[in-house]
Amino acid sequence: MPSIAPTLKLIYNSQVPAASQPIYSVSVRELVKFALQTGDLGGERDFVGSNRALKGIRGHQRIQRSRPAGYQKELVVSHEISSTASVLRIHGRIDGILENYEGVLIEEIKTVGQFWSRTADPLHWAQAKFYGFMYAHEKKLEEVTVQLTYLNLETDEPTEFCQKFSFAKLTAFFNETTAIYQEWIDERQRWCRRRDDSIQNLAFPFAQYRPGQRKLAVAAYQTLCGGGRLFAEAPTGTGKTISAIFPSLKSLAAGKLDQTFYLTARTVGRMVAEKVFGDLKEAGASIRVLTVTARSKLCVREGHPCDINTCPLAIGYYDRCKPAIRDALNCEVITRPVLEAVSGRHQVCPFELSLDASLWVDVVICDYNYVFDPQVYLRRHFAEPDRRYGFLVDEAHNLVDRAREMFSSELSSHDIDEVQRMIRKTIPKCAKTLVRLSSELRQFPHPSQASGISSNVGEERDLFISDSTSQDQQNAEENPFTKQRGGSLTSRKLPANLPPLIEDALQVMEGWLVLNQAADFREALLQLYFQFNSFLRTCELYDENYVTIIEQEEAINVRLFCLDPSSRLREICDRAQAVLFFSGTLTPIDYYRNLLGGMSDDRLLQLASPFPPENLAVLINHRIRTDLKCRGETLDDVVDAIGTLVHGRRGNYLVYFPSYQYLKTTKELFQTKHPGIRILEQRPEMTESEREAFLAAFASDHAKTLVGFAVLGGMFGEGIDLVGERLIAAVVVGVGLPQLNVERDLMRDHFQSRNGKGFDYAYTFPGMNRVVQAVGRVIRSETDRGIVLLIDRRFADARYRHLFPKHWQIRKVANPAQIKEAIQEFWSNLPAINKTDQFIG
Repeated sequence: MPSIAPTLKLIYNSQVPAASQPIYSVSVRELVKFALQTGDLGGERDFVGSNRALKGIRGHQRIQRSRPAGYQKELVVSHEISSTASVLRIHGRIDGILENYEGVLIEEIKTVGQFWSRTADPLHWAQAKFYGFMYAHEKKLEEVTVQLTYLNLETDEPTEFCQKFSFAKLTAFFNETTAIYQEWIDERQRWCRRRDDSIQNLAFPFAQYRPGQRKLAVAAYQTLCGGGRLFAEAPTGTGKTISAIFPSLKSLAAGKLDQTFYLTARTVGRMVAEKVFGDLKEAGASIRVLTVTARSKLCVREGHPCDINTCPLAIGYYDRCKPAIRDALNCEVITRPVLEAVSGRHQVCPFELSLDASLWVDVVICDYNYVFDPQVYLRRHFAEPDRRYGFLVDEAHNLVDRAREMFSSELSSHDIDEVQRMIRKTIPKCAKTLVRLSSELRQFPHPSQASGISSNVGEERDLFISDSTSQDQQNAEENPFTKQRGGSLTSRKLPANLPPLIEDALQVMEGWLVLNQAADFREALLQLYFQFNSFLRTCELYDENYVTIIEQEEAINVRLFCLDPSSRLREICDRAQAVLFFSGTLTPIDYYRNLLGGMSDDRLLQLASPFPPENLAVLINHRIRTDLKCRGETLDDVVDAIGTLVHGRRGNYLVYFPSYQYLKTTKELFQTKHPGIRILEQRPEMTESEREAFLAAFASDHAKTLVGFAVLGGMFGEGIDLVGERLIAAVVVGVGLPQLNVERDLMRDHFQSRNGKGFDYAYTFPGMNRVVQAVGRVIRSETDRGIVLLIDRRFADARYRHLFPKHWQIRKVANPAQIKEAIQEFWSNLPAINKTDQFIG
């Protein structure tokens, strides 16, 4: 809450802490919640969106302005308690204090919705009593009056609960409550001493460093201890995961970090990190590591998503969660199976358990969104500004597009109309707000009308508002609409009339949702509620890095699309003391540093491949065109090139394509020409078991050749580890450019106007990253040997060649005969070839 009056800061010390005692900081709100909350998951606290929070601030200010002269607002307070193990610093902000001849009144203000029960929340009373104690302690008062004021945001009606407390009673309540939290803090400190002792004696888990690995580990340690950001490109085989994790543990033991987040985009990245931490634990390290698994995967009962209203694991959760947290912490390495087992023993929600336990561990392994997504990030971790976090961002090249998704949002008239039809009889007031919002969406011109749009469209109805800080918007034409690829309309302005209508709808939706009533439409209404909140948050972020996209087929879709996520990522990374961005492919590194929010003085590190370059043969067929308009003409040539490679030696192969359609067309012709070759095909929306079966087929004891057809940038294009004979060669068809679409074209135009590299930023650099990642599947260890065939004449152009890794040894092959010659020469130079692996071409 912003300060309205001059801030008074009060620091109290029960005793002077010893220099060696760590200080743990916690807000009054969080301490009270942890120590005293009881009952079920859900309720009003789960439905406080950004609009509700803003209204709450304004409500606080109205109450404060109504108070008499001498009323002090927004007093920052802090109180420290020392134990033999640690110092607990409790901080907060008193909403108001009034001192007069009648005594001292401490006021705590809360805002509520239309369905408030008109009873005071015990947790709110606890917060108010904490503030009463802290102020009375400082002023040596024998008693104070504590007032809890509720403001109903629907009716603007205040309700006051007032009670006088003696200092003795406040002290007893304060000591009893803080003792609960202090017990956990002391146990945490005992654990940290044990952890630190084990890590200080921990040696690097391998006999020797790989080439470049020590350099990466040292750079990581220096960054984690000293602060700042490191962008590190460490090719396959460097051992980048252990090179990031090992120094992060050393930084924890040195007292430079309080907690580490290992952030990854894929399940396989999570599994690799879990294995590394497990190996370090086996080597003697005492570490508490927790993996956060998505609610949709954890909270499933009898095949259906858990309903918080009826789920026995949610009902009474807070009555049982503390023993469950202790049980989980005793397991130390807290993975999904551990959470499921602990939640079963204690009958608590496994997902909520993972979030609560995550506050007490040393390392959190999770998806990017738990740190970077403004909708779902772990607020409980980042409420304390003095916490020293280290972010380890694995496969950081994936974060660019993921961040664009997280910072963008969309509204669809179809979704709104569907929910409106479901609720119109049960919640008619909410249905009416949805009708108004849907009608507003339909005021936007249809894309087919783009050619006829005149400047007076913007004059008749103010559909957009501009950002005065945006030069693009300042220079925009009077007509805000521009027609784009596929008939979409775009504008560099924010829709003006949508936010107020969304806020109205959210207020009514919140009022019903907090009642936790069962209904067939509840899940659909809840999803729409989250969409609305996301859209409003994106409206708050909207600036010159955004564009509005309007599409209409059967429904109107309005999308706020983030073109450049760098400024938002920079703000989020400021929550951490240090951030390591590492990947096998960060070329060109300036591009990734720019888009990931880096600064010119951030450290860059690019390592060479640790493997002998002669172990990988990179063949370029530069005579075949694979761009969209030529694919039909060159399909036979592509299939012949692939066939020549796979007939060169029995084994397992992967062939990558830029799209599923291109993959399917090529695969069908390949099957016709090479019926004796076993084929696997990646399909959209494969289940987890289907993905596992696909990879399991790539066995090292192959009786016959296997060819897997996959897409670039997909689940088999990076992050998989097919060591040795499990994969002996790969083919990449095309330069991997993302599909041409409205978003990519807008990104191209945006960056072209800023740095003159629009096409590279939107298409070339992301495309070649996919290519390099796919090539990286072939050589996974020091003894691996393999071939890569790149098919596209553009691979011979300097624009693409300068993005190749330096260790690639290139050989051009213009036809099947030259391909056959090159592969026979390469395989003939193997130190030894098994008799079963003789040439079959």
